[in-house]
Amino acid sequence: MGNGKDKESVDTGKAHPTLTLKERDRRWNLIKGLMEKRGLDCLIVAGLNGREQFESYVTNDYVQGIVIFPLHGKPIYLVWTSTRITRHVENILRGGEAWVDDLRVGVRGEHIVTVLREQGFDSATIGVVGLESWSAGETEGYIPYKTWAYVLAYLPNATYIDISQEFAQLCLVKSEEELDLVRYCARIGEMACETMLEVTTPGISESEIYANIMKVIFSNGACTRSPHLILATGVDNTSWGPPMWIHQPQPPRLVQRGDIVMAELFPCYGGFETQQQMTVALKPVHPVSRECAEVARHSYEEGLKALCPGKTFREVADAMEVPIVKRGYWHLTPLIHSLAPMSWVGHMNVGIEQLPGIESYKGITEVRIGGEELVIKPGMVFELEPNACRGKYRVNIGGSVIVTKGGVEELNKLPAEMRIVN
Repeated sequence: MGNGKDKESVDTGKAHPTLTLKERDRRWNLIKGLMEKRGLDCLIVAGLNGREQFESYVTNDYVQGIVIFPLHGKPIYLVWTSTRITRHVENILRGGEAWVDDLRVGVRGEHIVTVLREQGFDSATIGVVGLESWSAGETEGYIPYKTWAYVLAYLPNATYIDISQEFAQLCLVKSEEELDLVRYCARIGEMACETMLEVTTPGISESEIYANIMKVIFSNGACTRSPHLILATGVDNTSWGPPMWIHQPQPPRLVQRGDIVMAELFPCYGGFETQQQMTVALKPVHPVSRECAEVARHSYEEGLKALCPGKTFREVADAMEVPIVKRGYWHLTPLIHSLAPMSWVGHMNVGIEQLPGIESYKGITEVRIGGEELVIKPGMVFELEPNACRGKYRVNIGGSVIVTKGGVEELNKLPAEMRIVN
């Protein structure tokens, strides 16, 4: 693949790490502990089309479905189509392991009610995951209105308690098996950043950069989480999101000398996502872009120092913001957020009034974090992704880190500062 042929596989010392039944039992015991604490007889864990795919935490699978998880007894997995069952069968025939063996087709309200009645939960206290969410794009949950309205109408004697955020917090501290998957995923992201650095030259199209990055991710057995890949090019460009040619019919832009090429990668392996914010600058680099890169790197270093057990999420986010705000810069996207799940997200749009012309648009305000009192613990995974803006100039850097007993383990080095090429 272009200049990336020497990067066909990740040298991890443990190719394609997996999860064992020991990990399943660990997770299920954690879930049952939460249920006992909240007085729940049963739990409805909806994955559906939610970004974090919480069903996979219970099942080690993802079928866009719903898990009915009783405090006592075996879980039942509702899948949206029979093809997910045939895939399940084939995986078993090939030697794969199933965490849940009771799979049934149907994820509508009527199917949920049927299972709950069958299990004797007509008047039970039922926990629900998916009605509320802090994850990107899920500010009001992802369980469809008609699905939930049916459950409420046909099981009116049950008591429902949303525990979406408590469940998310349950997932935050990772086991060693899970951290193996996180490290593997981050190495794939690092390698994709190397390829991006190699192929980014004057005259290459955005689509070619996109394709080279994605080939590395997919050829190593990973996939991508929505929005899959963010890519922005230009001398001064504060736009952020998938490139416009993904949605609007237009030719991909060709990279030019003096451009800043920024990408945000979302590789995902075994249900565990890491992210990398890679910035490549093509000479001649504008002085303001160099300053933005310096400020962003300072913020990153402050994050490394602040992110340690016992601190709160708010304390770390604030520490990262000081170098940016103190020097008169602004930032568009958060400087830090949690990973797997991405439910704790730092401040956004801080100082955005400095962006020329932004005053013409409604609803753009500074966004402060929720869940700011989350206490940092070893085994949590975070994304340090500082971005510094001056006017329309912007540089975004960063990568994934694991919190350890003594501080952090950096999983990505290459994207942690702006890289300059001819």
